[in-house]
Amino acid sequence: MANGILITAKVPANEEKGTTEQTGSATVQMADDVEEAVQMFGADALLSNAWANWKVTLQGNIRKGLKAGESLENIATRLSSAKMGVAQTGVRIDPVAAYVAAFKSADPAKRKEMLDELKASAN
Repeated sequence: MANGILITAKVPANEEKGTTEQTGSATVQMADDVEEAVQMFGADALLSNAWANWKVTLQGNIRKGLKAGESLENIATRLSSAKMGVAQTGVRIDPVAAYVAAFKSADPAKRKEMLDELKASAN
């Protein structure tokens, strides 16, 4: 049988806008299992919400990989076997790929500096 659950959210204060912290809450009904959830909300609503949340999870995983210098090909390969509800293992960073990604996104002055560092370390 469905149970009521208290959901609370906060909006932090914003000095620039002159607002104070606000907190609000609402009690909503939550199903105890999938079958009850389908009865309460419908299968389409559950699937739509599941996909929306999983999409956000995958986007965060892609961003994390990009920030770590992971190649687009590696990200696509790693996520091609992703399963909803199963945590992805940590991002494995290829140091060469990370350096190449940093080089490609650097301005010309930074690229020269990076090349100089590589030349110096090769000696």
